[in-house]
Amino acid sequence: MISVVARRFEVHPQTLRLYEREGLVKPSRTQGNTRLYSEEDVERLAFILSLTRDLGVNLAGVEIIMNLRRKIETMQQEMERFIGQVREELGKRRREEGIDSSHALVKVTGPGRNLKVEKR
Repeated sequence: MISVVARRFEVHPQTLRLYEREGLVKPSRTQGNTRLYSEEDVERLAFILSLTRDLGVNLAGVEIIMNLRRKIETMQQEMERFIGQVREELGKRRREEGIDSSHALVKVTGPGRNLKVEKR
């Protein structure tokens, strides 16, 4: 509830309402319209307050930072998916073509293993 979260972070409930109006947090609501903050909302508030209190970032800056953070996370997920697809395709081609990397300059190992390069 808003009063519990306000006490926990030592902010006025109006501050939390402002963050909600600005779209920085989106607590769920009960049928009686009481705000309920999830653990994710609380983590988000901690991040917002860290930016505003410790770094002096204004709310417009907080919004930009949070949007960039979300985009970076999305890009990281896409990159991980892409790398997984490339590894899968390379493994498929090696199996199809019967490629043996034991005589290669750089030995190719399966995904998730460390590569060990041997000097000749």
